[in-house]
Amino acid sequence: MIDLAGKTAVVFGLANKRSIAWAIAQKLHAAGATVAGCYQNERMKLEAEDLIRELPGATGFQCDVANDQEVETVFAAFREKYGKIDALVHAIAYAPAEDLRGEFINTSREGFRIAHEVSVYSLIALSRAVAPLMTEGGSIMTLTYYAAEKVVPNYNVMALAKASLEATVRYLAWNLGPKNIRVNAISAGPIKTLAARGIGSMGDMLKAAADRAPLHRNVDQLEVGGAALFLASDLSSAITGETIYVDCGYNIMGF
Repeated sequence: MIDLAGKTAVVFGLANKRSIAWAIAQKLHAAGATVAGCYQNERMKLEAEDLIRELPGATGFQCDVANDQEVETVFAAFREKYGKIDALVHAIAYAPAEDLRGEFINTSREGFRIAHEVSVYSLIALSRAVAPLMTEGGSIMTLTYYAAEKVVPNYNVMALAKASLEATVRYLAWNLGPKNIRVNAISAGPIKTLAARGIGSMGDMLKAAADRAPLHRNVDQLEVGGAALFLASDLSSAITGETIYVDCGYNIMGF
């Protein structure tokens, strides 16, 4: 059994009960970690705070990762409350709906910018902010998807953002390795989350994954949470810069 007692984990991207961030927060909390759950804005506060109350000892924080001042403010609060941070989860992705539903060739310049700023640059910003608080080393993890490597119809500009995200993981791993900070990505299979609602043909993606994956089913949020728990623990002490697939084996199939 993994024991994270005495560890502090910050989870960005808390939205609702279906969010992968929530599943990860549950797993980290069950293992004994002190959890800080972060949500984007006032609109998401009510539901996120209700979830956080289900985790005794957890605290909620508001932070829009596209706002440098809010990032600075929340990490100042972390420093004051926790002193050090051992794990950070980046479960954040967004692209304008019109750039996910139309033809890829019609991706707008603004949609491209927003997708990369929110989904990718935010990982750099959060890593830069958390590194000074990882005084005993630590683990940073983010969430990606197989569309970073292969064409998934309708994933459009988000696929480009995920490809950039995976490259960012590798560069951060190289950059932060001397501080004993590991950086990895979890590539989860398709899951019905709030963010996934914007992807066209989500039902087709789920069916294809269940039909073709070696385990012949879709992945569950808590299984992704289990992988995050492993990455947050010392069991993953020599793993960094990797993309770890939690997709019931779908990625290994040719057809």
